[in-house]
Amino acid sequence: MVVLVWAVIWSITGSECLPGGNLFGILFLLLCAVTGGKLVSLIKISTLPPLPSLLGMLLAGFLIRNIPVISDQVQIKYKWSSALRNIALSIILTRAGLGLDPQALRKLKAVCIKLSLGPCAIESCSAAVISHFLMGLPWAWAFMLGFVLGAVSPAVVVPSMLILQKAGYGVDKGIPTLLMAAGSFDDILAITGFNTCLGMAFSSGSTINNVIRGVLEVVMGVAAGIILGFFVRYFPSKDQVNIKWKRAYLILGLSVFAVFGSLFFGFPGSGGLCTLVLAFLAGIGWAGEKSAVEDIVAVGWDIFQPLLFGLIGAEISITSLRPETVGLCVATLGIALTVRICVTFVMVCCAGFNLKEKIFISLAWIPKATVQAAIGSLALDAARSREDQQLEDFGMDVLTVAFLAILITAPIGALIIGLTGPRMLQMASKSDEEEAGGGDRKLTRL
Repeated sequence: MVVLVWAVIWSITGSECLPGGNLFGILFLLLCAVTGGKLVSLIKISTLPPLPSLLGMLLAGFLIRNIPVISDQVQIKYKWSSALRNIALSIILTRAGLGLDPQALRKLKAVCIKLSLGPCAIESCSAAVISHFLMGLPWAWAFMLGFVLGAVSPAVVVPSMLILQKAGYGVDKGIPTLLMAAGSFDDILAITGFNTCLGMAFSSGSTINNVIRGVLEVVMGVAAGIILGFFVRYFPSKDQVNIKWKRAYLILGLSVFAVFGSLFFGFPGSGGLCTLVLAFLAGIGWAGEKSAVEDIVAVGWDIFQPLLFGLIGAEISITSLRPETVGLCVATLGIALTVRICVTFVMVCCAGFNLKEKIFISLAWIPKATVQAAIGSLALDAARSREDQQLEDFGMDVLTVAFLAILITAPIGALIIGLTGPRMLQMASKSDEEEAGGGDRKLTRL
C-alpha cells in the first residue's frame, strides 16, 4: 500500500516524489515515524504500562534529520511542515473540545478545579521567570515557553490511568478519573495562554496596546467559536443520511479554517480558542451522537500524529544545538517540573487523600508530549514568516525545550506511573471498581 501510494503520487508529480523532493520527504518521514512508533510500542515490561509510541515517532524524525546520508535526501519545505503541524493542532483541539463532558463539568469537585488550574498556571509562570533570567528570553517569549511546558500529556497519562483503573487501583477515591478529567482542562488552559502570548509577542506597539490586543484576540476567538458552534449544531439537519460523516467534515473543516484563517488575518491567538469553543458547543448539541463524530476525528489524529511528532523531531539538528543552550533548557525544565510537583501536592492536601496518594497524584502529572508537539513549533514558524533571525533564535529555544520535555518526561512519567501506582494506591473492592468503570467511560474517551 505504501509503495502504491508513492507510485501514484510519483506518476503525477514526477521529481517531487523522488529523493530530494518535498513529497518524498513527507512520505518517507511518515513511514519512518509510523514504524518507529510501532517498534517502541512493542517494548513491553511486565507490570509496567507500554512506552508511548509517540516517543518512537519523535526519535524517527530526529534520526532522519541528524544522519547525514538520509538528511541529504529527505528535504521538507518549512511551509509544508508548518501547515501539516497546524492541521494536527486543529485536530487535537477538536478532540479536546469534543471530549469535554458538560455534565462532568457541573459535578467537578473543588479539588479537580484546583488541580486543573493551579499546577499549570504556577508551573507556566515559574518557567517564564526562569527562562527570562537563565535563557534571556523576552517576557512574552518566556511566558510562551512557560505555557508550552505547563500542559500535561493525555497521550501518556490517560492510557496509564486506564491500566490502573482496570486493575482497581485508586478507583475507590476516583483518582484515575480525577487525573484524566483535570488533565483535559489543564491542556486547554495551557493552549489558551500560549495563543494569547503568541499574539502579544508578534504585535507591534506599546505594552498596553499588546495586552489589549491579546484580550481582543481571546474575545474574537470565543465569539467566532460560539457562532460556528451554534451553526454546526443545527446544520446539517438531523434527518440527513450519513449525518456523522457530514458533521465530522464540517467540524474538522471549520477547525482547520479557524487556525489558518487566524494566522492569515494576523490574529494567531484566536484560531485555537475558536476551535475549542466550536467543538465544545457542537458536542453539547449532538448529545449522545457525539461519540460517532469523535471516532471519525480520531482517525484523522491517527494519520497526523506520526507526522506531527516526526516533524518536531526533524526540526532539531544536533549541529545547531549549543551545549550551554541544552543545559539551560534542561535546567528550566527540571526546575519547572519540581515546582509543579510541589504545587500539585499542596493542591490535594485537603482533599481526603493519604500521603502515598498525594505523592502519586503529584508524580503522575510529569509526562509532557502532545500539547508540546502541537504548539512548541508555532512560535518558530511565526518568526520564520517575519524573517527575523533574533526571533528565530527565540523560537528555536522554545522548540528545543518542547523537544527535550517530550524526550525526557514522556518515558520517565509513564514508568513512574506504572511503578508507583500499584504501590501507592489502594486496591478497590469489586463493586467500587464496577461502579467507577461505568461512570468514567465518557471522561476516558479523550
